[in-house]
Amino acid sequence: MARQVGRMSALAVTRATRKGMYADGGGLYLQVTSGGAKSWIFRYMLHGRAREMGLGPLHTVSLAEARIKATEYRRLRLEGIDPIDARHGQRNQLRLEAAKATTFDQCATSYIDAHRAGWKNAKHADQWKNTLDTYPGPVFGQLPVQAVDTALVMKVIEPIWESKPETASRVRGRIELVLDWATARGYRQGDNPARWRGHLDKLLPNRSKVRKVVHHPALPYAEIADCMKLLRAQNGTAARALEFLILTAARTGEVIGATWDEIHLNERLWTVPAERIKGGKEHRVPMSSGAMAVLTGLRGAEKEQGYIFAGGKPGKPLSNMALLAVLKRMKRSDLTAHGFRSTFRDWAAECTNYPREVAEMALAHVIENKVEAAYRRGNLFEKRQAMMDDWGRYCRHSSKIDSGV
Repeated sequence: MARQVGRMSALAVTRATRKGMYADGGGLYLQVTSGGAKSWIFRYMLHGRAREMGLGPLHTVSLAEARIKATEYRRLRLEGIDPIDARHGQRNQLRLEAAKATTFDQCATSYIDAHRAGWKNAKHADQWKNTLDTYPGPVFGQLPVQAVDTALVMKVIEPIWESKPETASRVRGRIELVLDWATARGYRQGDNPARWRGHLDKLLPNRSKVRKVVHHPALPYAEIADCMKLLRAQNGTAARALEFLILTAARTGEVIGATWDEIHLNERLWTVPAERIKGGKEHRVPMSSGAMAVLTGLRGAEKEQGYIFAGGKPGKPLSNMALLAVLKRMKRSDLTAHGFRSTFRDWAAECTNYPREVAEMALAHVIENKVEAAYRRGNLFEKRQAMMDDWGRYCRHSSKIDSGV
């Protein structure tokens, strides 16, 4: 006997108050919950398994509308199409249509905002924005994020892959992350055109083969005493910052961002917090008498501002360019502040008997070898204290020091 369709009347729908499923026929049911809420359900079989899909609540979808939906889904079943899959496909298509108005730049901004709180360095967000504004921005920043394909990514990356390999690799990685985010949010579909492995690695040479190693200009260690004498004759906070940098073998960012609460004068110790260290691990810096003298000379008004090497604006440290400006005044534009770390490293290797790992620890270098890292648990502080004392004396006299280590 043929299955009946349209069994329920509008009055029967209104009077159905007990919890249960009320059949209208053809797979359409009125569902009544224990709380009295009513909604429409379409039931069907797929590969021998029963499936259900909701058609909406009664207060929104009438009996007549529910029957129309059920008829549509029965027709899909006759064609071998799963109604639930078909509905999901329609929704995805609608999302993609809406995403056409969502540009890559908008996704990039949203990505940065979403991850800002998780980045240790406050400048990281600005670096992301500047990178994406400079490189992909002019090429496809205003295009729908769904439209970004391999050709567009290559148009951004290829011109700088050999001339600026570090920058190109960073840009590619950031584009990839933004596109992954956009896919996760439903703004695009398909593979990521910026992925490296199995995709762009087939189109571009390996970065290690085009990478040009640029060494920071470094002063020969035999000339450090004369340089320091000239430096001590320079006035200003920036000159003292450069002097402190040389005596501690620290990085520029670590020095100009140093605050007085990181200093322990009685212990001759400077503790740089993990968030300001390149390797992400707290670094304890033993200070020589020369480094201590720099700090002693600065105690006063600067201490009230927090930063040891305060800049011209209240509450702000020196800029990155301030130390280079000092070298320029000294007519040593051939040098960089970072290069003095190489000067220190060369001195330690050539003029002392300190083990390699002591100098590496003094420079707060990340240990790439996992076996070596496992064995080097301590921070060799006492040996580093002796080394920095010797370095301080060498910076004043440039006489060879044979450590007893």
